[in-house]
Amino acid sequence: MRIRISTASIIVAALSLGTPAWAQTQGTQPNTPPQAQSDESNVIRTIQVVDVKELKPEVRSRVEAVIAKATDDDLKNLRGSIDASKEAVSALKAKGMSSAQVVAVNLSNGILTLFTKVA
Repeated sequence: MRIRISTASIIVAALSLGTPAWAQTQGTQPNTPPQAQSDESNVIRTIQVVDVKELKPEVRSRVEAVIAKATDDDLKNLRGSIDASKEAVSALKAKGMSSAQVVAVNLSNGILTLFTKVA
C-alpha cells in the first residue's frame, strides 16, 4: 500500500501516544542496516483513524498545536494525498469520515494514523 508522503506536504503529528496500537509497535527492532530500517518505516501496513477528541488531554493539546501551525495549502496537499489512496479513503469511509476531516497524520512503524476532527 502506498501513499505519496512528502514531508513538505504532510502535517506529521510526531507524538508518543499512549494508544494500544502504538504501544504494541514500540518493541525492539531487529538489527538491520539503517537503510533497511528507513525503507521499512515508510511502508504502510496498517491505517487507523482517530478522532482528535478521543485523545487524552495532554496528547490532544500536542496534536492541536501541530494543527494550528498548518496552512490551508498544507491541508489541501495532505488531503489530496489521502484521496489518491484507495486504502486511506476506505479506512476513513469505514468510520463515516472523509479526507476533508483529516487534520494531521502520523506514520510510525508501518502504522499510518489519520487524525480527524469534525468542525
